[in-house]
Amino acid sequence: MPRLVVVLPLAPLNVGDTFLVRDWPLHVTVLAPFLTDAAPGAIAEALAAAASALPALSLVAGGAERFGRRHDIPVTVLEPHPGLTALHDLVVAAVRPFAAAPDEAAFTGTEFRAHVTDKHPARVATGGTLELGQLALVDMAPRADPAGRAVLATIPLRPRPPRP
Repeated sequence: MPRLVVVLPLAPLNVGDTFLVRDWPLHVTVLAPFLTDAAPGAIAEALAAAASALPALSLVAGGAERFGRRHDIPVTVLEPHPGLTALHDLVVAAVRPFAAAPDEAAFTGTEFRAHVTDKHPARVATGGTLELGQLALVDMAPRADPAGRAVLATIPLRPRPPRP
């Protein structure tokens, strides 16, 4: 059963892109990995419908922290942003009907803390602004899969109006 994730990549991705776990491009996870038997196209359509109401995001990188069970994964936490919270809530609602286990933590967890995981040597600079305009649906193939992760769909967010 496929395990998928929804992310905001810091640099645009393309459908069909693949990468090993260690080579994940920098991204913000919007919806944690979830199990599904649904067709990626159906999930992408639901994501596109949900995201069409929201503009691209301009987020600010906060401080460095350590995540994970052993607090050994270096990340940069993002400053709270109502647009990102709204996007997270819309994505959860849009994808939940496709989940094999809609009660899993991806959909019921209350601990959404937007962050970018450091990928040596890449990391986000504290105080930096991130311009994010694309959602990506990524297949979280098993770590042993030689193809690694695969981008199944990309969904553009609505461009922000130009500033006067």
